[in-house]
Amino acid sequence: MLVVVDRGTDKSNLKSRLVTAAPGLADADDTVLGRLLENAQVVKLDHDRFVFHAGDLCQAFLILLDGEVRVQLTSASGREVTLYRIGPGGSCILTTSCLLSNEHYPAEAIAESDVEALAIPVSSFQSALESSQWFRRFVFDGFSSRLTSVIQKIEQIAFTAIDVRLAAVLLDLDRKGVEKITHQDIAVELGTAREVVSRHLKRFESQGWVQLGRGQVSLTDRPQIEALARPSLGD
Repeated sequence: MLVVVDRGTDKSNLKSRLVTAAPGLADADDTVLGRLLENAQVVKLDHDRFVFHAGDLCQAFLILLDGEVRVQLTSASGREVTLYRIGPGGSCILTTSCLLSNEHYPAEAIAESDVEALAIPVSSFQSALESSQWFRRFVFDGFSSRLTSVIQKIEQIAFTAIDVRLAAVLLDLDRKGVEKITHQDIAVELGTAREVVSRHLKRFESQGWVQLGRGQVSLTDRPQIEALARPSLGD
């Protein structure tokens, strides 16, 4: 559950934080932005807590100020797949879609770190969307870019071999300096079963490409992993 940090947050400081998180708002219309901030609240959520569940009613437009949120889809059988992540300055296309259509959330979002966000009430969101060109551009630019990334993710799941996508995920984890990760975590990223990930990782290990440990995967032959991942990376 999102918790209000301070209903009386200083608006000038809040504007500064918002522009820092989302530089594209630096040239926002001061009147419209002022009204949005006047009615908005800063909310926070602890690491590993749900921002929303599938079936929840959307109650506010959220702009992330700090932290990272993972949006994922869970099947009836319990299999999970990561759709996208939201970082500072970002908004959720599912939230935008639900606010526009008055539908309930079709997926779920989880805080991957402690997060803070600006929560804009539905009435303020709708008013700004109708009256402000810059706010419409901000909302729909974010919607468009996020939708593109989701389509690319679906294309990869549907048309790219699992070992190619696994190699790309391993490179991304290595780039981010992630040291601890389970086979189940990787399976969620790939939208497949844990057993599938384990089987391919054991093959990679037998070929000398990775070293497996408890909750850990280390690259031992990065050039081979890069060569395998190349189709997924678009090289």
